[in-house]
Amino acid sequence: MESTDTKATATLTVDSLLDHVQAAPPRLGKTRLISIDGPAGSGKSTLAATIAARAEARGLHTRVIHMDDLYDGWTGAVRGFGLLRDHVLQRIADGREGRYRRYDWHVGAYAELHVVPVTVELLIVEGVTSCDRDADHWQSLRLWIETSNEVRLDRGIARDGEALRDHWLEWMRWERDHFADQATRSRAHVIVDGDPSTPHDPALELVTKSVALPPHDSAAS
Repeated sequence: MESTDTKATATLTVDSLLDHVQAAPPRLGKTRLISIDGPAGSGKSTLAATIAARAEARGLHTRVIHMDDLYDGWTGAVRGFGLLRDHVLQRIADGREGRYRRYDWHVGAYAELHVVPVTVELLIVEGVTSCDRDADHWQSLRLWIETSNEVRLDRGIARDGEALRDHWLEWMRWERDHFADQATRSRAHVIVDGDPSTPHDPALELVTKSVALPPHDSAAS
């Protein structure tokens, strides 16, 4: 597939993205890595589940990692990415199984161990910091998803409760600065609308704001 660069809002099939990813050599050992970043409440988990479902329908051995499971609480996003980089991505790149402990938000401590085997064909990591620069060389595809602050906050409060509003507001301030420092949005290959009005099939299609898929010769490991 040739590199494409479009700016107008348009629908894009998930299968076309997977075609592009599978046509290029893996960059994370024998695994292809898709990272999904964007502000809290923008739809990263839903997008990851959609892509995983299509990948599994193709028979790909797929695993999803949620950055929420690696953060050390509300102020531990940077540490969470470090755990992902050092104990999951680097290990898989070296031909070893990835390992991480899930953070239990109710207890406030890391809990049971999770193992990511090297036999995983497609690894999808979703969450704030998943597209940080230190992971660029391993990624086959970087996705950014966004929507308005109002929609994001409403989603967050609906999920977590009014008592956590202050945590949400502080997180939104922190992630804004983090994304600016990392230039996360501008480094994404695809920008996805997290609250689209364009008619589409959410199980099969994404509504995109920008598509600039990397040429395959730049994806060689």
